[in-house]
Amino acid sequence: MLKILQNIWTIEELRSRVLFTLGMIAVFRLGCQIPTPGVDPEAVSNVFQGQQGVLGFLNMFSGGALERFSVFSLGIAPYINASIIMQLLVYVVPYLERLQKEEGSEGRKKIQMYTKYGTVFLGAVQALGISTWLESMPGVVLPNMLGWKFTAMAVITLSAGTAFIMWLGEQMTSKGIGNGMSLLITVGILATFPAAIVETLQVTDFSNIPDVARITAITAICLFVIGAIVYIQDGVRKIPIQHARRTAGGRTQGGLKSFIPLRVNMAGVIPIIFASSIMMFPPLIFQYLQNRFQHDFFVTASIWFGYTHWFHISAYVLLIVFFTYFYTAIQLNPTEMAENLKKYGGFIPGIRAGRKTADFIDRIVTRITLCGALFLAVVSIIPPLMTKYLNVTFYFGGTSLLIVVSVMLDTVRQMESYMVTRHYEGFMRS
Repeated sequence: MLKILQNIWTIEELRSRVLFTLGMIAVFRLGCQIPTPGVDPEAVSNVFQGQQGVLGFLNMFSGGALERFSVFSLGIAPYINASIIMQLLVYVVPYLERLQKEEGSEGRKKIQMYTKYGTVFLGAVQALGISTWLESMPGVVLPNMLGWKFTAMAVITLSAGTAFIMWLGEQMTSKGIGNGMSLLITVGILATFPAAIVETLQVTDFSNIPDVARITAITAICLFVIGAIVYIQDGVRKIPIQHARRTAGGRTQGGLKSFIPLRVNMAGVIPIIFASSIMMFPPLIFQYLQNRFQHDFFVTASIWFGYTHWFHISAYVLLIVFFTYFYTAIQLNPTEMAENLKKYGGFIPGIRAGRKTADFIDRIVTRITLCGALFLAVVSIIPPLMTKYLNVTFYFGGTSLLIVVSVMLDTVRQMESYMVTRHYEGFMRS
């Protein structure tokens, strides 16, 4: 392993990319420590102390920046939401669909520009909501910044921070190693792990058998989830393809055998992120209405949308399953795949070309997508279940491990490609 790590530094291009990525990560973590003007960081930290629900999820994504209300408090979440919304609009709005299909790279640049505008807009909306909520907390906002002054300062600062993070991610993707946006999310999640682990160990009495059993159960669950994520993320359903033989100029061409690899989890972590983005609004809205009007309906709704309540968990699972199928449907078109196979002389053995092939691929995709959706649903409910039954006092579990493991696997594969093309031994041995 040490020899493999040494090989990284012998490849000049890979070395420069790794160092650039590390430098951008350092800038990101520095920005997470700079508080937004007009707030008391300690008071904000006390507000977020012990939050495991939506606020805990957002704080985890921002690398702990939200609990300090730093300039990077919103993290990369507005960009993710804007990207997902834009991907969905491409299949709904004819103008955007035409940009993607007919105008090539220039059209994609325009779509990317609209995504950036949407990121700033969503960042401003989220900043407005969070700043309004914090202003209602006693002692959080400094007296000389109350009212519209604090709101304007928070919206401008957090929106600018989001735009800067977006620029950081793009620079890391083009000049560094791996996907910049995904790496920033991963770094933010990993940054919260040490403090969470130390906090858990501090409240554990190792002379008490139930406490030891609790720590053992948490460790076993995390190790099992990591293994399951690696297994599922690399899992594919191979559809065999046979190419017809053709004779041209006295020579026989074709007749090759190949396969179509269909990933079990084609949607990745996007369904979880999108479902979490939707589910974060009802608790905050009902909590705000409850504090303002003190009506029994809002009290009941706040309880039902609580982080560990069965109604919240059920709605969360249904949204994840829905978005898994929806995102897979817009990413993979069985009819188009069947037409391409027929066009290039390929066919699935035992399946008639054309409509029958499309139906066969669609049936396979539907089945494996169900497995991927159920896997994502199980992974997503691990954090609330650990909070409810194992008394975990921080947001930790399946979702965070899924993102970290998936991004690390993709990054290692990119580094592997650089090393293998230059005849160096890579991380993944046959």
